[in-house]
Amino acid sequence: MSVLQNYPASSFYDEMMADAESTRPHYEKFHRILQQMTEEELHEKHETAQLNFLRQGITFTVYHKDGGTERTMPFDLVPIIIPPDQWETIERGAKQRVRALNHFLEDVYNGKKILEDGIIPREFVENNQYYFEQQAGGLSLPHKNHIYLAGIDLIRDNEGTYRVLEDNLRNPSGMSYVFQNRFVMRKVFPEFFFEHDICTLEHQMSHLHQALLSHVPENSKNPQAPTAVLQTPGMYNSAYYDHVFLAQQMGIELIEGQDLLIKDHVVYMKTVRGLQRVDIIYRRIDDEFLDPKEFREDSALGVPGLVEACRRGNVSIVNSVGNGVADDKAVYAFVPDMIRYYLEEEPILPNVDTYFLRDEKTREDVLSRLPELVIKNVGASGGYDMLIGPQASPEEIERFRKKIQETPEQYIAQPTIQLSRAPAFQEQRFYPCHVDLRVYAVGSDDVHVLPGGLSRVALKEGSLVVNSSQGGGGKDTWVLRKGGSEHA
Repeated sequence: MSVLQNYPASSFYDEMMADAESTRPHYEKFHRILQQMTEEELHEKHETAQLNFLRQGITFTVYHKDGGTERTMPFDLVPIIIPPDQWETIERGAKQRVRALNHFLEDVYNGKKILEDGIIPREFVENNQYYFEQQAGGLSLPHKNHIYLAGIDLIRDNEGTYRVLEDNLRNPSGMSYVFQNRFVMRKVFPEFFFEHDICTLEHQMSHLHQALLSHVPENSKNPQAPTAVLQTPGMYNSAYYDHVFLAQQMGIELIEGQDLLIKDHVVYMKTVRGLQRVDIIYRRIDDEFLDPKEFREDSALGVPGLVEACRRGNVSIVNSVGNGVADDKAVYAFVPDMIRYYLEEEPILPNVDTYFLRDEKTREDVLSRLPELVIKNVGASGGYDMLIGPQASPEEIERFRKKIQETPEQYIAQPTIQLSRAPAFQEQRFYPCHVDLRVYAVGSDDVHVLPGGLSRVALKEGSLVVNSSQGGGGKDTWVLRKGGSEHA
């Protein structure tokens, strides 16, 4: 008797099940091993996995009106398995997208040719809240690379087609969970790994480190062995665990703004042995708080004079200043045009259809169909200030109607995509949950994509919101190898 015997069939594309009776070919081995376990065993292993996350301090912070709450990332034992041919498409599509977005950032801060040629309306860039022309314009960047780390969010529609939902080019979080999900999965469910040939994550962190060290500033005194640091807002940031993990794994110092000092436009780190020159800063704080001389004067997190030190070629800041203009939810709609314009290629990964609400006719059409659409604030992230029409109450719909009427330029609309789903084992039973995939691309001279990524799952039954801050969890992501014997 199948452990998935009561798993409901539906019109959604299911990652694991081809229909109510059979699994997809690349899940057959996994399903066969799963069949050999009782529900009691699965429940015990599930609890062990959650305990592993707790013991290792793998947490994030959820903010609400009464403050912040520290939580462990909910973990689900059913992995997302991606066969080699599908992964090849994802990998090529992610690389193509990041290359085009990097060209766009270099262009809009050094010439604006794409605006002059009318490919993107000028106001979408120049009136964008994340476009910092004064601070980022004319910066000389190593490799002309603005995007050290990108997080490209993918979904699958009900035809099984991967689509890009969002580009995260400022401070994409969650990479630590990719590695910890694999670690916990191998520890608690070793039997699943014996018969699967999975792309390894073993050397990915050293690749990330080497890419970081390649961003040597023009005036570095030690270009062969530059000093890199990871700058965090501190322990109260929601992604602090991510910061700690990445710094530890790359073997670089985790610092806060107060640990840095600038003398003669050169950045130094305070140490017990005195000042040490810093060449590269992987910053995990937002632009607005980076430098009180250039951005918010009241920022206690930033370092006065940091941007000027970068401007003079004495330090590299990655991801670069001003990247937010390229991952804005309105500019997102033009990424396929960027690919055609800069690369002279057709997009490999399609977008989700997007409607701009500045146009009166479009706005009226959207307002008449709010119960069936998704509305997003172009400046928000993490699932905040978003309306999912089919799941919204009449009161929520009317609230968003007023918001759109008051500031239509602040919102976009998209159709409610039939997000793919996968089985999740929670509360001692299997049930279908919607999933997406955040793919991480690392840029320097070339773009490298980590095999797999962070599969996020909407664990609340029926929910379409996968963000951990909104009740979502994570799954391990397996990319099957074409050949060889290297294992995860």
